[in-house]
Amino acid sequence: MQSAVMWRAIGLMAISMSLIPAGDAVGKLMMEIYGVEPAFVAWSRFVVGFLALIPFLNRSNLHFSALLNWRILLRGVLIAGTVVSILTGAKTEGLATVFGAFFVGPILSYFLSALFLGEPIRPAQTLLLFIGFAGVLLVVKPGFGMTSGIAFAVLAGVGYGFYLTTGRWLANAAPPMTLLLTQLLVASVVLTPIGLPAMPSFGGWMPLLLLCSGIFSAFGNFLLLFAYRSVEATRLAPFVYLQLVTATALGFVLFGDIPDWLTIAGLLLLISSGFGSLALKRPA
Repeated sequence: MQSAVMWRAIGLMAISMSLIPAGDAVGKLMMEIYGVEPAFVAWSRFVVGFLALIPFLNRSNLHFSALLNWRILLRGVLIAGTVVSILTGAKTEGLATVFGAFFVGPILSYFLSALFLGEPIRPAQTLLLFIGFAGVLLVVKPGFGMTSGIAFAVLAGVGYGFYLTTGRWLANAAPPMTLLLTQLLVASVVLTPIGLPAMPSFGGWMPLLLLCSGIFSAFGNFLLLFAYRSVEATRLAPFVYLQLVTATALGFVLFGDIPDWLTIAGLLLLISSGFGSLALKRPA
């Protein structure tokens, strides 16, 4: 029975980790085909995501008093900045490269959680994280191949690292669904001054792409909540690296992006370190 629960959670995690990069891929399509600005793509994603989740509201998760908590407001601001940054990076760089640079976030979160939340530092896990960081460096190529797009992806990763840490900080501050809904609402409000003025004309496939970008991202995070309800977050955390696989596949299929050999080596190191962490967590 326990094994069935674990496999169900892994299945939900796999779908979630496919939907989230798919939202970014659709956003990249909007920018390339229609010249849409990253600020509008990010803003519309949060608005559409919030509206899409309204049918799931009920008395158990409708706690908008959470908006009075400054830590929850900070979390919404962090995710808003993170999404704008990663979309700005994706405008000029391949999805695989952007996501590889972005994955500095989980590595940063590990050390931030130890520093600010008192979580334990484990030698074997730390070694694997340094291997993952070496993978990030191969993707980013600081000093000899780094572009402004990659720099924005790294900035997004830094923001995501702080965002993940605040998620652990706020684990008991509100129900998970409340945290998701409030972050979508706060990010929508924060990005309105730069997103709304950048609204493009809605011709061709634009309305459909806009809806898909928001719905893919929102429901990816929605399924993540269900996965985490039945299995410990630490057991599922390595499966976050499935985003790299999805991003690489979508980049090739939709945009013809083929990462260079250094980027491929970096992605493999990142994925290996992630699933190495899973092996460490398995009981003997």
